[in-house]
Amino acid sequence: MLIDLTPDQQAIDASVRQLCAQFSDEYWTKCEEDCRFPEEYYRAMADAGWLGITMPEELGGAGLGVTEAAIMMHAATSSNGGYSAASAIHINLFGPHAIVVHGTPEQKARWLEPLVQGREKACFGVTEPDAGLDTTSIKTFARRVDGGYIVNGRKIWTSTGQEADRIILLARTTPKEECKKPTQGMTLFYTPLDRSRVEVRRIHKMGRNAVDSNATFIDNLFVPDEDRIGEEGKGFNYLLDSLNPERILVGIEAIGLGRDALQRAARYAKERVVFGRPIGKNQGIQHPLAEAWTYLESAYWMCLRAAYLYDKGMPCGAEANAAKFLSARAAFDASTKAVLTHGGMGYAQEYQVERLFRESILPRIAPVTEQLILSFIAEKVLDLPKSY
Repeated sequence: MLIDLTPDQQAIDASVRQLCAQFSDEYWTKCEEDCRFPEEYYRAMADAGWLGITMPEELGGAGLGVTEAAIMMHAATSSNGGYSAASAIHINLFGPHAIVVHGTPEQKARWLEPLVQGREKACFGVTEPDAGLDTTSIKTFARRVDGGYIVNGRKIWTSTGQEADRIILLARTTPKEECKKPTQGMTLFYTPLDRSRVEVRRIHKMGRNAVDSNATFIDNLFVPDEDRIGEEGKGFNYLLDSLNPERILVGIEAIGLGRDALQRAARYAKERVVFGRPIGKNQGIQHPLAEAWTYLESAYWMCLRAAYLYDKGMPCGAEANAAKFLSARAAFDASTKAVLTHGGMGYAQEYQVERLFRESILPRIAPVTEQLILSFIAEKVLDLPKSY
């Protein structure tokens, strides 16, 4: 069996790399230092049509699959930008999937075309400070009123909230204790981010500072009926449509970051001369980097395997979770070894590996922890009893 990218997929990789080459290390360092959204990069990706790679063709998208989106995101994150490059456009690829599947024709035209064209930005309002990954325990509540809902609550880790025009918002419309199942009674909305009713407070964090993360406070936000996605009470099920693509994309983005860090380390090892010889000639330098390559390579193909299964409409929950788990660890390992290869200069911003190292911890934490992934695989694959 031949495992390789098709000519069209290779063209996607080459085209995205060519575009991303316009944005230098200095560009990404400046965005990071200034905590400034990479607007020029975002605009270039939008103008080239990449923001709509998974969107329906009738709405201006390319109508391609998660496999092609994964190839695109791998190229973007391995071309200097790391997770800032990924997170600036990531939500376009999985966040609106519920709209694609469950939205009305009018909603798709009204909402998706501006996203594809880069005229509007979206953010994701699901996670809450007191619920975390226990999504069924969210407290944000949408109360029925004439013509829509009044929403009150809090969200956290809302990426791009400072930039977003709209928010994909999950809220309870029926209290959890009144539902037969905890997954019932939640409704999904896509609505303008009204700054007079929503305070978006930036969280100062370790890395990926070019793309903001926020605590979000919602106070009597009116959401009209036409901004509800699908049926009331089925929002949690709609979100499930996005979970496997999200894990696949986060995983392959991590691989791109790890491969960038590894290539920087290899270049430095060839150029750095100590005791009259390049340090890359020493097996103490060679072997850790070679080992990092093997982990990155194996995780990369797990990501593409999971993407292939998803695009074929086949079960891929275990593969998508495994891809995210392996990729995050491989990227963190490669980035750590890249810093160590640089020695003291690995601690300096000049060589960029410290930036990639700081970002490499992110996929180990989000969007789902390693522990929950292992619990999922233990239960669903190994048929062990549920542990939580």
